Amino acid sequence: MTAATGFKRLGITIAAVMLGALIVLGAVALLIPADTVRDAVKAEIRNVTGLDLALRGDVSVSLFPTGSISFANVALGEHDELTADRLTARLRFFPLFMGRIQIADVALVRPRIAVALGKDGRTNWATLIDRLARAFGPKANRPDQATAFSEIRVEDGTIVLRDAWRDVTETLHNVELALAWPSISKSFAATGRFVWNNETVDASIGLTDFASALAGDRSGVKLRLNGAKLKLAFEGAMSVRPTLKIEGTMAADAASLRETLRWAGQTPLTGGGFGRFALKAKTNISGGTIALSAVNVELDGNTAEGVLTFATDGRQTLQGTLAANDLDLTPYISAMRLLTSNERDWNRVPIALDGLAGMDLDLRLSAAKITIARAKLGRTAIAANLRGGKLTVTIGEAQAFGGIVKGSVTFGASDNGADLKSQLQFADVDLDACLGELFNFRRIEGRGNVALAMEATGSSVLALTRTMNGSANLIGSKGALVGLNVEQLLRRLERRPLSGAGDFRSGRTSFEKLTVNIKVTQGTAVVEDVRLEGSKVRLGLAGSASIPSRDFDLRGVAALVATGANEAPPAFELPFVVHGPWDDPIMLPDTQSLLLRSPAASPLLDAVKGRSSRDTVRSAIERLTGGGTPPAPPAAANPAAAPQPAR
Repeated sequence: MTAATGFKRLGITIAAVMLGALIVLGAVALLIPADTVRDAVKAEIRNVTGLDLALRGDVSVSLFPTGSISFANVALGEHDELTADRLTARLRFFPLFMGRIQIADVALVRPRIAVALGKDGRTNWATLIDRLARAFGPKANRPDQATAFSEIRVEDGTIVLRDAWRDVTETLHNVELALAWPSISKSFAATGRFVWNNETVDASIGLTDFASALAGDRSGVKLRLNGAKLKLAFEGAMSVRPTLKIEGTMAADAASLRETLRWAGQTPLTGGGFGRFALKAKTNISGGTIALSAVNVELDGNTAEGVLTFATDGRQTLQGTLAANDLDLTPYISAMRLLTSNERDWNRVPIALDGLAGMDLDLRLSAAKITIARAKLGRTAIAANLRGGKLTVTIGEAQAFGGIVKGSVTFGASDNGADLKSQLQFADVDLDACLGELFNFRRIEGRGNVALAMEATGSSVLALTRTMNGSANLIGSKGALVGLNVEQLLRRLERRPLSGAGDFRSGRTSFEKLTVNIKVTQGTAVVEDVRLEGSKVRLGLAGSASIPSRDFDLRGVAALVATGANEAPPAFELPFVVHGPWDDPIMLPDTQSLLLRSPAASPLLDAVKGRSSRDTVRSAIERLTGGGTPPAPPAAANPAAAPQPAR
């Protein structure tokens, strides 16, 4: 007999054995009643889970060529906490070959799981969890020969979460889970995915001691969520007796915190920023409070450390203290423009404050350096309080504009759009940088103190300027007015009053002290007192300025300081007016004063007043024009005396 013949006969023998096994299996399958299979499967499910399923539909049994049983329309719990279109149990092959019914795995097709949390903190799953705890407890009464399956699959499921205390309902769609049931070891694990708010999230959760977790005792826990909007990982321990307590380490990151908040149903703050986000912290959850310690948070490239507490009992509240080295706050004000693109008009775009009503905030922040657009701040300590849709930022102390800034700014929604209130004090600051950054007004150099107290209501920046009320005070020293040389102008007009002002909108006017007191009423700034005192020039100013239209209407007196005693009268004094926009005002000397001071013009003025002869007028004109004596007209004034021509 050749080797080929031997292999052929061996193959025939194996095929005959397999065929015989299939025939025997088919015979056994035909001999096992369907009711026996159904009852055995129900019993094993009860032994493994401790739960009784209510069968409300048809039962389909298939034992050949593979064993499986399918129940249509099943339910679990007194109030249908779990329902499914179909429950399918796949049977083990070799036990079935021996005539025994053992489950390999269970699949729930299109289940609907309802989890409700009442105002008393109890869940509708409390009774079922108690049964599960008894089934897995040390005193569980299980048959000695009880089999155990270890996998339950959820296919195309729906999980509905209801929180009666917060009146919130969330739904997870397309739930696909594989549950590693603790039939042999103590651990429990579930992996899969679900869809929430139109985003797919891969999820996994693991419990190191399933029985302890069901009993409310301490058990290790691992959680992973991975989606396009958020990645989150937690590892620690949890218990629910006497109250919920979770502690461990949490890490989370998102490509855009703004998009993550929107995905979670929250309204982010208006403006820019809230992009790249990362958080790592030790986490302690007790009841409805999440406490984060050893926090390391990164947002838009800014990094800070500290502690945070998030309370979910009632209204959501975030509290905490953070410290940072360098902070760039430019992204958060990038969309909040005071002026239009031409830098000459106030912004008319409506102010959006939707994000202020979502939650409460009490945050303290300190930083060594802060950048806000072009402004550079040194060591700064601020507190932000958001409550009832009203945001108050309190500046404890900030090194800004070369000095110190303190005060507060309150911003909130109103029926007319937005309410703004501010109380700010700037001590020993660079006036050019301070006024330039705050009001885009760069006409004053030097150092000084500025006090602002303002309030306004409106739907846009322009509307706020129209309703603005308050006061502004400035005391400057050793500085200059930029774009105006008052001394040069006065000296030229002193020598030649009628020479014309010329182009004087350049240069600087130095001062030793500058005092400004302004009262604002409905968008009009009344200049109650402006005094400029320099070594060569003194200037006083009064009038008004329109904040909405950004223009001046001022009158004042400028004087050259006389040499000698301080009480000496001014060497030259000239009234003037200031008109025009803030960015490019026009200063016009008082024409009548110049005429009165001019020796050449005084006779002309006397003539206009009727106190001079025609010769005096002629003489004044000659002196003004610099011309000589005109030729005399013909002497014959009387026609009768004129000589007669010959006839």
